[in-house]
Amino acid sequence: MRASVAGCRMSVGTLLNGLLVSVVAALLWKYSKLSEHAALLEEELHMTRQSQELSQAHIDYHVALQALQEHGTRMVCTGKMHTDRICRFDYLCYSSEAEEFVFFHSNFSVMLPNLGSRRFQPALLDLSSVEDHNTQYFNFLELPAAALKFMPKPVFVPDVTLILNRFNPDNLMHVFHDDLLPAFYTMNQYSDLDDEARLVFMEGWGEGPHFDLYRLLSSKQPLLKEQLRNFGKLMCFTKSYIGLSKMTTWYQYGFVQPQGPKANILVSGNEIRQFARALMDKMNITRGEEAEKDGGSAEDEKVKEKKDDYIVVFSRSTTRLILNEAELIMALAQEFQMRVVTVSLEEQSFPSIVQAISGASMLVSMHGAQLITSLFLPRGAAVVELFPFAVNPEQYTPYKTLASLPGMDLHYISWRNTKEENTITHPDRPWEQGGIAHLEKEEQERILANKDVPRHLCCRNPEWLFRIYQDTLVDVPSFLEVLKEGTKTKPSLKKAKPSTTVYPGRVREPQCQTSVQTTNEAKLTVSWQIPWNLKYLKVKEVKYEVWIQEQGENTYMPYILPQQNYTFSENIKPFTTYLVWVRCIFNKNLLGPFADVLMCKT
Repeated sequence: MRASVAGCRMSVGTLLNGLLVSVVAALLWKYSKLSEHAALLEEELHMTRQSQELSQAHIDYHVALQALQEHGTRMVCTGKMHTDRICRFDYLCYSSEAEEFVFFHSNFSVMLPNLGSRRFQPALLDLSSVEDHNTQYFNFLELPAAALKFMPKPVFVPDVTLILNRFNPDNLMHVFHDDLLPAFYTMNQYSDLDDEARLVFMEGWGEGPHFDLYRLLSSKQPLLKEQLRNFGKLMCFTKSYIGLSKMTTWYQYGFVQPQGPKANILVSGNEIRQFARALMDKMNITRGEEAEKDGGSAEDEKVKEKKDDYIVVFSRSTTRLILNEAELIMALAQEFQMRVVTVSLEEQSFPSIVQAISGASMLVSMHGAQLITSLFLPRGAAVVELFPFAVNPEQYTPYKTLASLPGMDLHYISWRNTKEENTITHPDRPWEQGGIAHLEKEEQERILANKDVPRHLCCRNPEWLFRIYQDTLVDVPSFLEVLKEGTKTKPSLKKAKPSTTVYPGRVREPQCQTSVQTTNEAKLTVSWQIPWNLKYLKVKEVKYEVWIQEQGENTYMPYILPQQNYTFSENIKPFTTYLVWVRCIFNKNLLGPFADVLMCKT
């Protein structure tokens, strides 16, 4: 009996012991889970704080992470080729460890266009506005969204971002032509790329000397590639656009063929002037001509224009110097009876230079990147570009092309030093500043003997560099003669008015009538009404182009006519079907679209 009682007591004790161990284990497990949950919450809080460091925009980290894990990355692009493609991404990520963008796949991912391996032939898109340059290609790696479990926790960028490459941020021409203008109009294409969007530069350069100009495009500080490392090993952009519009570029730099204007220029001076005005607004600069008030007599206006007119001369302090700059300035002031203002990128702020140029009647400068500032000149101003000895102005025309764009309304003049004794060369400088001492003696002698740099490809041609970095003693009499010949008269003090190119619409109600005169003779009468927009326009000259083609033939007969109807009899055969097209022409070269083709049977 005692033994059974003792056994019972042991069973109860063992049971209680087991229960106690279970309770403690459960408590420890719960504590462990709570600690793990607390750690996850702490980590999410930390990642949220990192995201907040990037932007003031609020982001729910848990929601963003869940969206990435469940929906993966989404991509929709415009453009048919890598050279004209811009892509919008949701939740595209960047691994600073691998220095690669990452597309996470899930059942809900979108990839349009879905190119497969063609995405690597040669790339998905160009990251810069310089077309098809193999250092500017963009692509991404692919991973399943499930891989996120084994990767560092992502930091989310809540801002809408524009991700691009700056092509050469140390050079002012490249800054404007390749970066600022394309970025400005790319941002204009997409409504959410507004003043609150953030620019991300992935080319790997430092800020460079002109970084303040990039800051003008957005109220938020741009991010450099090297800065992305500071925010974690994996960054995910909640909404981003990648690539730049190339529609605003007008010049190619000679990577495939010698440099020159692009074959198909799509931008006009009107768009460039709108861009210039937007930048001036950001810099709090008011163009002189815009500040003038209407009113006053014509005589008062002439006096005011005479008083306000001046010439700007760009002064360089290190390379490509004008050795007799003071003499040149005095000659300009005397010849044109205007004051002359000098500006210098090395010594003045960029806004102060733009302020001076925006009211000038003439801008004079040696060939160089600073001449891109001519886009701030008022309409009717002259751009005068000086070239060192042996450099042909017709082979290097980025600023001539800019000045000549329809709607820029600038007058371009070039002067070239033709006297070798008026040049100072620098053969002992580093090669990138025109030095040739590193070359074989025979090659040095060939370069020194040559009086004209031959056409060449970009970018390290030693003869081109040697000649373009010469200093020049400007022959003032020949320089003034070129100016007189270029302008014919002194520059007009009256600023040109904005001009707009308007094309005709389709001619309306085209119709044809036919008649057979004899078995060998017939007549075809074609008539139409004027384009609808013509009645609201003042056009100097209006003509009409008519094409007539016999059905089944490959050739057509073109006619230019001043009236809205005409009877054709020459080469018109009886019992024959003719196809007829009609369109309107303004001022000899503004061609409207053809109206629908007429089928006329004689």
